[in-house]
Amino acid sequence: MPCMNFTHTSLTLKQTGYFSKLVCDYVNQEDSLKPFFTHTPDWEGIEAAIHAKSAHPVQRETLVQVLEEQYKGLSCLQQVKDNIQKLIQPNTFSVCTAHQPNIFTGHLYVIYKILHAVKLAAACAERFPGYEFVPVYYMGSEDADLEELGHLFLNGEKLVWETKQTGAVGRMLTDDAAQKMLNRIAGELEVQPFGKELVQLLRECYQPGKTIQQASLELFNNLFGKYGLLVLIADHPSLKKIMNPVFHDDLFSQTSSSIVSGTSQKLAEHYHVQAHPRDINLFYLDEHKRERIELNGEEFEVRNTPLRFSKEEMKQELEQHPEHFSPNVILRGLYQETILPNIAFIGGGGELSYWLQFKQLFEHYQIPFPVLVLRNSFLVIEEKWQKKITSLGLSLPEIFLKEQQLSDGYVKRHTQNPVQLTEELKQAEQFYDQLKTRAAKTDSTLSPHVASLEQKALHRLKELEKKMLRAEKRKFSDALGQIKKLREALFPQNTLQERMDNFMPGYAQWGSGFIDGVYAHSQALNAVFTVIHPQPAGTAE
Repeated sequence: MPCMNFTHTSLTLKQTGYFSKLVCDYVNQEDSLKPFFTHTPDWEGIEAAIHAKSAHPVQRETLVQVLEEQYKGLSCLQQVKDNIQKLIQPNTFSVCTAHQPNIFTGHLYVIYKILHAVKLAAACAERFPGYEFVPVYYMGSEDADLEELGHLFLNGEKLVWETKQTGAVGRMLTDDAAQKMLNRIAGELEVQPFGKELVQLLRECYQPGKTIQQASLELFNNLFGKYGLLVLIADHPSLKKIMNPVFHDDLFSQTSSSIVSGTSQKLAEHYHVQAHPRDINLFYLDEHKRERIELNGEEFEVRNTPLRFSKEEMKQELEQHPEHFSPNVILRGLYQETILPNIAFIGGGGELSYWLQFKQLFEHYQIPFPVLVLRNSFLVIEEKWQKKITSLGLSLPEIFLKEQQLSDGYVKRHTQNPVQLTEELKQAEQFYDQLKTRAAKTDSTLSPHVASLEQKALHRLKELEKKMLRAEKRKFSDALGQIKKLREALFPQNTLQERMDNFMPGYAQWGSGFIDGVYAHSQALNAVFTVIHPQPAGTAE
């Protein structure tokens, strides 16, 4: 079995070119975003969030009872059992991340954000010894977008869960189609050093007939239980009942819509707005369906169903069956922060974007707003690709360039026949500047004509430069082919590896050491991009 060391290199988010202006501005704490969050993503902000949450009651007994119910019958490490019981204490707080139950975990970044929650909770415990901190993965199991959640990429191939089930994905069952996917995964990965171990774990968790949310809970419990991670399935009537006042307000007053719309308009003055509120921000959730609730005159309708409720009937439904109500993106975060003693939320760029729309919503309902922490991002570069980068003489920041930029730069550095007409373009500009001056002295109306001549001449010179570069590239076809393969391997479909690949190839190759290696190089509050270099034991510097 291979024994690996993992080293890392840190880059700024800007160096990668893969993060939005909003994300970079948030990390840099630009003034334009300060009206949209409460606490800064640093230790001062964490401390302020602790004090704010301490003053706000949380129904801890209900939370613990639900977790005990969900973990009943599972083989749990003592760290998990202890953390569940700690939540009953008023000096215990959660550090939370959230995601939907993608089939077989979906993308790599799901693993990264969970490990980030674990790392930040551990760092908080060290920083604030008078408190306890528990990492929590809030499972958004009510999401019904099967097209998004029902596939994964394995070594570049898209595997799709061809199920006929409908409704909330978390409530769906692991059917024959899921087993077919699992058999395909086994055929691909069992040849790897830890492949059989991984496949056996997946088969135990995704047994036929289990719900996807239960299978996901068991998988994450196996992968992260040693870190004390708690997985919370919020699709539970006892937890939903806590939100009844907010749900009632949303149904009958549409308060959240007006508040978030106002905040969104202000945010949109500088940035792209991620989430758009509806008049009613709740779905009706039942077996095999999760459909929007809309008010039509004096009657509530559930879209795409014959269900209709008078206002009085809707009040009764909410009181008697809170589990039938599912928050959309506008209310989901508020629900999370109501039922958890949470101080920090770890999310990706898109999540941070829409959370910044919610500050006034939290203030209205008097729920403490958590510290928003940008999740850790990684690029894992295997040894063979690291050697290729070195042999091509490329730097780490360079490999984040688009393929054409990377190829052009390589040719310009290595050619013995300069293909850049920098000096010639400069001389041409100087020539036309002089010509403009002379022409203007003769007749001022000639200036636009000279400017047009200049534009055409410079355009033709730049076109010539491109042709020279293309001709020179043909001499470097072998190296440029290697660059193409390198880019395809590290940036599948021209996006970040973590947004496309799954954790399974890494686990099949390195076992739990892959997760431990990522955790070791995870940051708590330092927002950087981390490149991980797996190396055989004994070769790390």
